[in-house]
Amino acid sequence: MSVEAPHPPAGKPRKRTKIIKSNRIQIFLFVLLTLALTGVTVWGARIWLKKSETLVFAVGDPNGPEARFANKLSTVLKNNFSRFRVTIVSNADNAKALAQFDRRDANLAVLRTDAKVPPRARAVAILDHDVVLVFSPTGKKIKSLAELKKKKIAIIADSEGGAAFIRNILELSEGPTANPLVQVVSPGTPVDKLFTAGIAAVLTIAPASKLVKDKSYEQHARRGGLTLNAIEAAKLLTRKYPALSEESIAAGTLSSSPAIPEDDVETVGLQWLLVAQSWMPASTIGELARLVYENKAELALENGFASRIEPAATDKDAFIIAHPGAAEYINDDVKSFVERYSDLLYAAIAALGIIGSICATFYTQVTRVAPEKASELATQLLDLGEDVQDATCIDDLDGLQDELEKILRGVVIGLRDGTISSDGLETFKLGYQFVRDEIAMRREALQRNAQNAAPAPAPAHEDNVVVVKTAHSG
Repeated sequence: MSVEAPHPPAGKPRKRTKIIKSNRIQIFLFVLLTLALTGVTVWGARIWLKKSETLVFAVGDPNGPEARFANKLSTVLKNNFSRFRVTIVSNADNAKALAQFDRRDANLAVLRTDAKVPPRARAVAILDHDVVLVFSPTGKKIKSLAELKKKKIAIIADSEGGAAFIRNILELSEGPTANPLVQVVSPGTPVDKLFTAGIAAVLTIAPASKLVKDKSYEQHARRGGLTLNAIEAAKLLTRKYPALSEESIAAGTLSSSPAIPEDDVETVGLQWLLVAQSWMPASTIGELARLVYENKAELALENGFASRIEPAATDKDAFIIAHPGAAEYINDDVKSFVERYSDLLYAAIAALGIIGSICATFYTQVTRVAPEKASELATQLLDLGEDVQDATCIDDLDGLQDELEKILRGVVIGLRDGTISSDGLETFKLGYQFVRDEIAMRREALQRNAQNAAPAPAPAHEDNVVVVKTAHSG
């Protein structure tokens, strides 16, 4: 007699364990999107800060020093990868260039302080100086300007404006009939020949940058003698004519042998200024001033013009006051980006905070998987508990035990990653313990049933059986 082991009935389909959702991919994509937006913002801000800005430079004669300086400035800006680009507009003369500047059709111009200064012109830098030279024959010094009114005078000037300027500062009559002693001669006329012709004094305006290089004065001194006279009323003249500036000519500047002048000489002069429109931003002119001052050597012309660029006068009583942007750079008072745009930055930070909160909410709702409550996973445990009651063999219980541990592992990982919240965690613990104990009890029950259902052992078979017959006697 044999006993068959019970076969487990066909099991019902196993319920799929619920996959715990994870928002790792969404977080990764969110980080990538944030980095991309940040990069685009930084790139856009850099392009905005470095965007090209065109400066219109009004000049006179295309071959004049102003035009050549403008070309040099344009080259320097390109070589320094500046955001500024210079457009040069030529005119018939410098007066028309200043008229264009006055009409606000140009951003930059170069002027000499004896010109008609546009009211909106603000100084950026001093490019050069022109000084007034008063010559007389050797041994015949001129003690005061008043003496010139009684002497025969020659004025060397390259324009009517220069001659008129000298007349004005010396208070000489412009009419030749009123003062026949004044004679205007062309540039390049030898000074010693004028003295030979009976001229008592020669006045001229000369660029200070050319005095050392011009050897004609030394040749004049060697041929017939030359004396450079001081203008003792220089301080008084600068007060009377604000366009003038006090100048000093060092000993031996015009000629080293013989020394002309023998001692330092005080005189007056004019300044060549790079000017900008008053309405231009301080940041723009401050950056332009920095490039001008840091590249002096590259801006100098071959003839010496702009070879000694100097800071513009920042005093409030200057004849042409400095542009605020240039004054900040000259006085080393340039505001940082944060200082300059502090109010705007504060407003931008507040706006970005609001926008960031809105974006974060939007990203949370759209891309992020909401954390699942631990109590909601108790349903899986209850379903698993029902399957325990239907288990008919140890193998089924082992599979259910694996699923229980998988659910527990997923909850632990979810709590760590934030995909599962701790809400209802105690409920989950109770459900887990209940199912675990139920599996253990079901396992014991199956093991007992298996032992009870086992058949009794068969008796031992005796090979030798002795049959004893007893004879009955009758």
